[in-house]
Amino acid sequence: MEAEAVSLTERGPPKGDTRSMAEPTDFRRSEDNGVLTVTFTRDAKLNAVSPAMIDGLRAAVDDLGDRDDLKVLVIAAEGRYFTAGIDLADSGAGGRRGYAPDGTFSPRRLRRGYRSFHLLMDELEAIEKPSVLAVHARCLGVGVEIGASCDFRLAAAGASFALPELPNLAVIPGSGGISRVTRLVGPHWGKWLAFGEEVSAELALTMGLIHAVYPAESFRERATAFARKLAALPSEAAGVTKTAVDIAASVDRGTAREFDRYANTILLTSDEHRSKLEAFKSRKRPPLDAAAGEQAD
Repeated sequence: MEAEAVSLTERGPPKGDTRSMAEPTDFRRSEDNGVLTVTFTRDAKLNAVSPAMIDGLRAAVDDLGDRDDLKVLVIAAEGRYFTAGIDLADSGAGGRRGYAPDGTFSPRRLRRGYRSFHLLMDELEAIEKPSVLAVHARCLGVGVEIGASCDFRLAAAGASFALPELPNLAVIPGSGGISRVTRLVGPHWGKWLAFGEEVSAELALTMGLIHAVYPAESFRERATAFARKLAALPSEAAGVTKTAVDIAASVDRGTAREFDRYANTILLTSDEHRSKLEAFKSRKRPPLDAAAGEQAD
């Protein structure tokens, strides 16, 4: 999780862990027809992610899980970068990098800070509602890691992705850049990314890192339309679908099919299913003779 926005040779450990609230210009939060969007707007720092921005994302994930009116989470950005990675210059990151307020370093404190962020990514991955990463420009480090925890990843033509931790900081991308990304793209491309290669949106699509590439001029409209389409799905069935896919990826085929049978046993008795079935039955169809005539023509 590395940021190009700051010098890679810091002046030493921070002397305090000042966890101030994010400036209003750091990110924006909006809600529209069940779609909750968190947009990074910290262009002056190339959208380098601060602890306060992570806290804002955590609050959004909590709200997504708690509120029935919210159906989808979109993580987007504005400016020259989607994100340049973690902001290494932010003093509030000190505690999460293992430093106490007096400047002393503790490996246990470092692991605890890591765990806090990992739990956020775990919740984003496990929550029974879809999440979308919408990348319009360069996406580095922690941006790729956040995206690997999302259900869907969309990119604009011209966007790119990289994990520069190894060449720039002599560490691994340890918050999903190895574990989750490798599960998405396999070890072949996982090593390509982990060793610092930057890939275009088109190559990321070929690798399986992202789902779709849209023209830059229509990217936001296309991403918004996709999120609204997700929000319109039957919410309980959508949650079960997400869970079923995740389970199928981690268990044997027999266990996965067993889950499918039990899941549909419940869904087939749901109000959502009955409503969809009634709507299907009530659709107007052309008379049989008319349909046959159309086929003959």
